[in-house]
Amino acid sequence: MATIARIPITNIYAGGDYTGRVLIGPQKKPMNVLLDTGSSAFAIDGHKYHPQIPAGDKTTKLAQTQSYGDGSHWAGAVIETNVVVGDGASPVNASGVSVAVAYEASSDMFGLSDGILGLAYAALDDAFAMPDATWPKRYSSAQIESEGAGDQIVPYLTDIAKLGIVSDKIAFYTQRSFIHVGGGPNDPLNQGVMVLGGGEESADLYTGPFQTAKVLADRYYNTNLKAIRVGNATVHVPARGQMGMPSNSIVDSGTQTIDLGPRLIHAILSKFSASQRALLQPAIFNNQFVAASDLDLARWPDLEFILQGDSGDVSLRVSPRDYWQVNVQKAGAAVAAISVGSNGLAILGLPLMNGYFTIFDGEADNGRGVVKFATSKRP
Repeated sequence: MATIARIPITNIYAGGDYTGRVLIGPQKKPMNVLLDTGSSAFAIDGHKYHPQIPAGDKTTKLAQTQSYGDGSHWAGAVIETNVVVGDGASPVNASGVSVAVAYEASSDMFGLSDGILGLAYAALDDAFAMPDATWPKRYSSAQIESEGAGDQIVPYLTDIAKLGIVSDKIAFYTQRSFIHVGGGPNDPLNQGVMVLGGGEESADLYTGPFQTAKVLADRYYNTNLKAIRVGNATVHVPARGQMGMPSNSIVDSGTQTIDLGPRLIHAILSKFSASQRALLQPAIFNNQFVAASDLDLARWPDLEFILQGDSGDVSLRVSPRDYWQVNVQKAGAAVAAISVGSNGLAILGLPLMNGYFTIFDGEADNGRGVVKFATSKRP
């Protein structure tokens, strides 16, 4: 019978993005890794983990280089090692897991975290076959890309699902997309839960029925964003995505904002009142902080994101408390959790998920997957 494991997660190590603790290697070293449904590679910081070859870690001839939308990047040697996820009565224990040991990384790649666990599809888990074992040789990123032959790695979640250890399913309960200050080191607003291998059984984390958004391609969790409503005003979204993308939007646990193209942001801003627009526009485009006392969030409209569903549209509300995040960096300061991205691609990140218990089900719809949303039980 497949295991379902709950993992406590927190946003304090990655500036608002969520990390969870995993145990790596023969010695079960604890490491806090970023949890990212917008990528697929599993990598750990090579400054914090050194492969234990005599104890059971196995070298391979595979290497990886990865870069992300924020410009961060890494390169590393792929090893096969033991990984344990979950601290409770039913931890998920798997051997022979492909993990990259990142010996090159940009300064902004890991922050206070120890690595990244990509939870998207196999198509994103590219690797390169090299002439020799990649650890301890440590090919440079330039060597990897010029000398290596293209290859693929089976991502962690897909791998353990094929082994029958868990279902290819991951769920998140979160409350914030930026670190909340003023609540002490164990502030509950900065904590959450990840469910590995399940979701629907966690009825203590949500209320009401699930809405099911259709996934259009098994690459990212690609969705079709049809419209955005600002209160009662509707902004229609072109269905065609940017070049190279199979859809106009993705749902991504590794993005701490709702990231929209400039054209779409300007269209949305036009639906706010002039006084609200005067606060929101510089907060989005110039990253300006706003005094929370100036906002009066009760007067702000909800944002409603309309996605294509399996049967009918899916309507997801983002409240003012989620697209404005208060008490960021200092008490009384607020930031807009909306950022400027690329026209043609909406990245629906944590602010969308904060109000919903969100399940990424990679097994549904004949393996293409779906994303399911039920209203979170929030304090």
